[in-house]
Amino acid sequence: MKQPTKAVILAGGRGTRLAPYTSILPKPLMPIGDRSILEVVVEQLADYGLTDITFSVGSLSLMISAVFEHGRDPRASIRYVQEEAALGTAGPLRLIDDLDDSFVVMNGDVLTTLDFGDLIRSHKERGNLVTIATHERTVKINYGVLYVDPDDPAAQLVQAYEEKPEIASTVSMGIYVLEPRALDFLPPDGYFDFPDLVQALLAVGEPVGTYAHTGLWFDIGRQDDYEQAVAVWTKSGHSISTMQAVA
Repeated sequence: MKQPTKAVILAGGRGTRLAPYTSILPKPLMPIGDRSILEVVVEQLADYGLTDITFSVGSLSLMISAVFEHGRDPRASIRYVQEEAALGTAGPLRLIDDLDDSFVVMNGDVLTTLDFGDLIRSHKERGNLVTIATHERTVKINYGVLYVDPDDPAAQLVQAYEEKPEIASTVSMGIYVLEPRALDFLPPDGYFDFPDLVQALLAVGEPVGTYAHTGLWFDIGRQDDYEQAVAVWTKSGHSISTMQAVA
């Protein structure tokens, strides 16, 4: 089985959820220990042989390129495509002209112990057009939840009461494997997100699969996740391989 070498990192977001941290820095350059999260991501991809890397960048692209001029992983070949206007999470793929084999797309602000090699193997073995890496997230509702009889709304009778329930959901990690044919479903221009692409594929019966990751995953764009990620990364000795053990 041929191992893909290409990855696209979405690094054009402004990170409004992390304000005021991101008032100066683009979100992918938020520090994790002594490096930016984007540097950690590039090193991790290179560890799995994903060394042909394209950054999709926005208005703060000069800051990103300055960091990688001096601190890039020598195994990685990095190039840039510039988003002149916001294109969403799938739209920037239109700007890259040589995605001619299976490739990885991911957000540039994810810290995870995901096994990219196993993700790619699963994608190919199942014959998916797109595979979405997923994680279980639990959301706690900080209120008592009432279940009212839907068949008699006028009576407003309570059928059940649950105090501060926790709801578990399968969520996207912001990491995907795509086949080149998936690009045929992108519109020719404009803003287009990955959920839009998935909906377009499902509408015509194309295979979209998932890969469940049970290890660590931090969405650096969320303040709580960012603070937890910094703590775990520091405790691990700045090593992906030991993160799970110290978490």
